[in-house]
Amino acid sequence: MTDRKISLALVGIGTIARSQHIPLLAASADFDLAAAASRHAGVEGVANFPDLEALLAADGAIDAVSFCTPPQGRFALARAALEAGRHVMLEKPPGMSVAEVAALARLAEARGLTLFASWHSREAAGVEPAREWLADRKVRAVRIVWKEDVRIWHPGQQWIWQPGGLGVFDPGINALSILTRIVPGSLAVETATLLVPSNRQTPIAASLRLALDGAPIVTAEFDFRQTGPQSWDMEIETDAGLLALADGGARLAIAGEAVAVGDNREYAGLYRRFAALIRAGASDVDLAPLQLVADAFLLAERQATEAFDD
Repeated sequence: MTDRKISLALVGIGTIARSQHIPLLAASADFDLAAAASRHAGVEGVANFPDLEALLAADGAIDAVSFCTPPQGRFALARAALEAGRHVMLEKPPGMSVAEVAALARLAEARGLTLFASWHSREAAGVEPAREWLADRKVRAVRIVWKEDVRIWHPGQQWIWQPGGLGVFDPGINALSILTRIVPGSLAVETATLLVPSNRQTPIAASLRLALDGAPIVTAEFDFRQTGPQSWDMEIETDAGLLALADGGARLAIAGEAVAVGDNREYAGLYRRFAALIRAGASDVDLAPLQLVADAFLLAERQATEAFDD
């Protein structure tokens, strides 16, 4: 791949595509948004198609495809794009299961293509400074509180309540993606409790305890029923003081003092990374956050709670 702009198609034109992907791509020095595929929406100024099959059949000049579709059904779409010789970026969560994303990684490697399983919260402004500071510190305890109002952030998105939709782990996996990036050591789920509404298939709230290098020192509380101020916070106690990430990683404080981390531009970071991977002929498929969620579902005590409608 030369230094020319990479021709990209966006698949799945929903809330996240309109609020994050499309504005970022319009200003990108690396990508040219040339096409879109969606059953019910389109993007002004580019070629629009009803589905990926029609897009791939019509436009042989597309270099890469970025998927913003729900995780259900994404495996077949991503496989089709890779089989057609396109590089692929997956919005989080990268798929419904660890196994299907691992299969995509094998296919990408076999075809000499890039697969990027993206985790946008890892690009939050405070995450890399936090990782660097924690690199040579001893972690003693971690507390995660990730609570938001599903009616604000996922209005009418019924896929999130269906098998493969993850429920409250859709935002919760953002916290786990940060945790697996910044904390040195091996993480494993020890216990989990999932609250599942009587009319839903996925949890509306979850409590987890995780072990770090064998010590059960990480607690996480996820909840979709938060009203008022939203909570996306993480506190890490160390032998050198307390590190705190707030606003989903956008703000960092160490020992009670705010640390200047710059502007929070998560999706700009993702697309810079995707372009660099394509030009290097490499892939980035870190499944650690998805594995922790899968293990939480496997190990969890499930408790029924009242029906929930949004």
